[in-house]
Amino acid sequence: MSYVGSYVWSLRQTVGSQLLLVPGAQVLLLDEDGRGLFQQRADSGVWELPAGACEEGTDFAGTAMRELREETGLLVQREDLTAFGTLSDPAVHTLTYPNGDVTHCFALCFVARRWSGELAPDPEEVRRAEFHALCDPPGPLHGPTPVVLGMFQEYDSTGRFQAR
Repeated sequence: MSYVGSYVWSLRQTVGSQLLLVPGAQVLLLDEDGRGLFQQRADSGVWELPAGACEEGTDFAGTAMRELREETGLLVQREDLTAFGTLSDPAVHTLTYPNGDVTHCFALCFVARRWSGELAPDPEEVRRAEFHALCDPPGPLHGPTPVVLGMFQEYDSTGRFQAR
């Protein structure tokens, strides 16, 4: 689904650019070498993990699956998603978009190591999508992305769900 017609878009028709609280999901897709899939945003040029806002009638896992498919062309199954953390810290996850819209995002962060399909970024949302070592991501990074990568590193070493 494109932004126009989405749940957040419909709210913006009423509230304009003022702050919205937005639930969503992020996906850290890891290849067989442990490299993560990063995508470069078409609107700002920063690199991030595939992510997006929930739509009416969806859940976090469904949102993660949909956003990954829409933004990269890759398919992941619900059973291949593992939640490793949640990011809702307003100091990190309050975002101002190029058009002036402001959101405080509440994201459930998933990792997946299996998927299908061919990498085919949606040119309306993504300039490029590439796998990179987590310790050497492309830049510049979207502000919350280093925080999510740190949360994953802690989860990976301790097995404890991360909340920030």
